[in-house]
Amino acid sequence: MQTIDFVQWLFLIFFIYGLTFFAMGMAMALESGRRLALADSRVLRPLAAFGLIHGTHEWFESYLLQAQAIGTPLIALTPWIRLFLLFTSFTCLFFFAYNLLLLASSHPIQRLRQLVGVLALYIFLFLGSAFLTYRTGTVPWTDLLDGLGRYLLAAPASLLAALALRARGRQSHAEDRPALEKHFRLAALGFGIYSLTQFFVHPLAMFPASFINEGSFIAVTGFPIQIVRTLMALVITYSLLRATNAVEEERNLQLFAVQQARLQALQQRDELRRDLLRHTVQAQEDERARVARELHDETAQILSAATLHLAALRVSLKRKPDALAIVEQLQGLTRQMSHSLYRLVHDLRPAHLDDLGLIPAMNYLLAEMRSTKELEIDLKVEGVPHRLDLSIETILFRVTQEAISNIIRHANARRARVQLFFAADHVHLTVADEGQGFDAQGPFHAPRGWGLEGMRERVESAGGTFILKSAIGQGTQLDATIPL
Repeated sequence: MQTIDFVQWLFLIFFIYGLTFFAMGMAMALESGRRLALADSRVLRPLAAFGLIHGTHEWFESYLLQAQAIGTPLIALTPWIRLFLLFTSFTCLFFFAYNLLLLASSHPIQRLRQLVGVLALYIFLFLGSAFLTYRTGTVPWTDLLDGLGRYLLAAPASLLAALALRARGRQSHAEDRPALEKHFRLAALGFGIYSLTQFFVHPLAMFPASFINEGSFIAVTGFPIQIVRTLMALVITYSLLRATNAVEEERNLQLFAVQQARLQALQQRDELRRDLLRHTVQAQEDERARVARELHDETAQILSAATLHLAALRVSLKRKPDALAIVEQLQGLTRQMSHSLYRLVHDLRPAHLDDLGLIPAMNYLLAEMRSTKELEIDLKVEGVPHRLDLSIETILFRVTQEAISNIIRHANARRARVQLFFAADHVHLTVADEGQGFDAQGPFHAPRGWGLEGMRERVESAGGTFILKSAIGQGTQLDATIPL
C-alpha cells in the first residue's frame, strides 16, 4: 500500500514537472514569432522544442510508472521511446544554450573552446568508467544509456544553458534593462541547480552512479530527486515567462513611443499646414487689397476723368448730332466700365470690411445678393457685437460669401438665413437654406466640393471647427466656430 501511495505521489510530481516544461515550450514557441522577442528566433525555437519534448518525456515516464505499478504489459520499444524523447529534448537544450552563448557572450569562440576542452575530458572520464564496469558481463542498456544521457548530455546542456543565461543577464545589465537581468539570472540559477540534479540517475554499477543515484538521494533526504527537478522547472519557467512579460512591456512602451511620435509628427504637420494656409489666405487677401486699391485709386480715377472730359466734349458738340451720338455711346460705355470696376473692387476686397467691420460688410453683401439674385436672406446678430481680429473677420466674411454663392448656384432655394453669435471666447456663424440639399457623405469628384473644403480650411486655419449638415430634400446648414 505504501508503494502504491509513493507511486501516486511520484505520478503527480511527474505530471506537474511535464506540465511546467510543456507550458514553457508553448510560451517560447509563441514568443519566437514576435518581431521584438525575448531573443532571436534561432535561440527560442530550440528552447521551445526542449520544453515541449521534455514535458512529453516526463508525462511518458509517469505513464510508465503507473503501468509498472499496476502490471500493465508494455511493448519492447517503450523504454527506447522514452530514451529517444530524453536525448532529443536535451539536444534541443544544448542548441539553445550554444546559440544564446554565441549571441550573449562578448568572446563566444574563446569561451566555447574552453568549454569544449573541459567537456572532452568530462566525457572521457564517464565513458571510461562505463567501459571498465561493463566490459564483461551483461550490460543493462536502457539504464546505462539513461545514465550516460544524463551525465553526458543533460547535465552539460543544462550547465551550458545556465552559463548562457548568465551571460545574457550581464548583457541586459549593460543595456540598462534591470527587469530582464533579474529574470535571466534567476533562470540561470534554476538551470545550474537543474544540471546538478541530472547526476542522480538510476542505480548503476559504474562510478559515480553506484554511490550518487536516485536511491541514495531518497535515503538521505526522504523525498525523490524529481521534486527538486520539478521545483527547478517551476523556477526556470517562471523566470522565462517573467522575462517574456518584461519584453512585452518594452514592446508596449516602444509602440506607445512610436505612436506618440507619429501623433506628434501628424500634429506638427497639421499645424504647419494650418500656418501655411493662414499665410496663404493672408497673402491672398493682401494681394486682393492691393489690386483693389490700385484699381480704385488709379484706374477708377482715370475712368472718372474720362467721363468728365466726355461730358465736356458733349457740351461742345451739341450742334453736331453724329459726333454727339458717338460721345453719348462712349459715356454709356464708360459708366458701365466704372460700375463693373466698382463691383470688381468690392469683390476683391470690400472697403466696408476694413473700414466698418464684419457686420456692415455682411449687410452690404446680403443686400447685393437680394437685389441681384432675388434671394431672400435674413441676417440675425446675437450677443454683443464688436470688432474682431481682421483675419477672423475676413474668414467669416469669405465663408458667408462662398456659402451664399453655393446656395444661389446649387440649392434652388428662395430663402436663406445667416446667424452670427458673439460669445465671450468664440464667434459662431450659421448659414442655412431651405433648398434641395445634397448627400453630405457622398463622394465629391473634383472640382465639386472644392468650395466646401476651402471654407473648412479657412475656418480650421484659425483653430476653429467647421460642421456641414445636409440631406437630399432637407436643405443645408453649415456652422463655423472660431475661438477668440
